Amino acid sequence: MRSTRSGMHPVVNDRSLILPLLGIVGLLILVQCCWGSISIPLHRVMAALLGTGTPEDVLVVQSIRLPRALAALLTGGALGLSGAALQGLLRNPLAEPGVLGVTAASSFGGTLIIATGLVSFIPFGIPIATITGALLATLLLAELAYRLKSVNSLIIIGVTLSSFIGALMSLILSLAPNPFTLGEILNWSFGSVANRSWQDIALSLPGILFGGFLLHRARNGLRILTLGEDVAATSGLDLRRHRRLVIIGTGLATGGAVSLAGAIGFIGIIAPHAVRPWVQNDPGRTLLPSFLVGGIALMIADLFIRLLPYLGSIRLGVAVSIVGAPLFALIAAREARS
Repeated sequence: MRSTRSGMHPVVNDRSLILPLLGIVGLLILVQCCWGSISIPLHRVMAALLGTGTPEDVLVVQSIRLPRALAALLTGGALGLSGAALQGLLRNPLAEPGVLGVTAASSFGGTLIIATGLVSFIPFGIPIATITGALLATLLLAELAYRLKSVNSLIIIGVTLSSFIGALMSLILSLAPNPFTLGEILNWSFGSVANRSWQDIALSLPGILFGGFLLHRARNGLRILTLGEDVAATSGLDLRRHRRLVIIGTGLATGGAVSLAGAIGFIGIIAPHAVRPWVQNDPGRTLLPSFLVGGIALMIADLFIRLLPYLGSIRLGVAVSIVGAPLFALIAAREARS
């Protein structure tokens, strides 16, 4: 362990950073399984996880609390990973799926298939729709980033895209054919990991895993890209292939996260910024820690809304936005001063 030139953060190797984060993840999973409307002691939780507990404990832990904890971990992790990759690709510290409209586009795909009733007829309809929306939005942003010289212009376009999709979502809500569909769309758009099942995780997991695999493959290219596109090209990096790899990986991971939990913003910007000082601002080394920090952040947020009085009715996406929006403003102000 050594200090950075600024003297503010120690620089650690990957193992020294990742192992403690994995320990925190494991601890939070156990806490999620223990705490709820009815607390279960740790020894009974461990027995239930091993399948040797009482039938009631096994049902609560394995079918309700453990899937919810893993859904929060996977959703936050995929968003944190996607944010780190987008920031590396666009060389923009304010880029993340929510701010740039990728999460909104993905959520719109899921909303559209719910509102039209196609979800009942198309197998894996929601994951397909959310991944398609995320891929299209990411492709558009990557093309604009290639053409535009101003990073601020890209942020403005992303915010505009989010606002436009928000208007389309409002239109769909106003045209909902019945209260049941309206309620389902609202639950979807607010974001939540409550009542998630193993089937929900299984449907979203291929997109998250394959997207994460592609982004992991792109890590060395993201590192080279910090030197600039001209230098990266002369070093042998295929910029077109690399951009395609990050676009598809981000779209798959974000779409999988949205299909699992709905629209949740700001995790993709907070997680990489928390990690970056510890890895010398290396985009390649930021990816895996950002996944873990994003998952940890969402698991903690879910615990708060479950356990604190009067917060049980607040949706996870709303709670994260309440905290994430001011943090995003602080990050943006700090970047403007630097």
